[in-house]
Amino acid sequence: MEKRLAMLAVIQEQDLEDALRALRKRNLPVSYLSTSGGFLERRNATLMISLRPEDVEEALQALRVSCRQRVEYMSLPVEGSPFPVPTSLPVTVGGATVFMLPIEYFEEL
Repeated sequence: MEKRLAMLAVIQEQDLEDALRALRKRNLPVSYLSTSGGFLERRNATLMISLRPEDVEEALQALRVSCRQRVEYMSLPVEGSPFPVPTSLPVTVGGATVFMLPIEYFEEL
């Protein structure tokens, strides 16, 4: 049986269509799940990509060009203020968080 790897990539929902297009253009099989982030509680997508070892760099390049970082603002209350005055804190989000896992067995039915 040929050796395969599973790439899991957590991306922002805004980048999903571009990422799917970039991966499919390279004939890389991909499925996705709708997920949500823990820190900012934003909607994400988790891509599941089955790869041969020689296709890893091509998949990473597809994600690099289709998933971009953004600056978003998070509202925080000002400590010590007699009334709630939120302040905005810039937070960099986006890009892709990638996990590589070996696949011990797979079967296409």
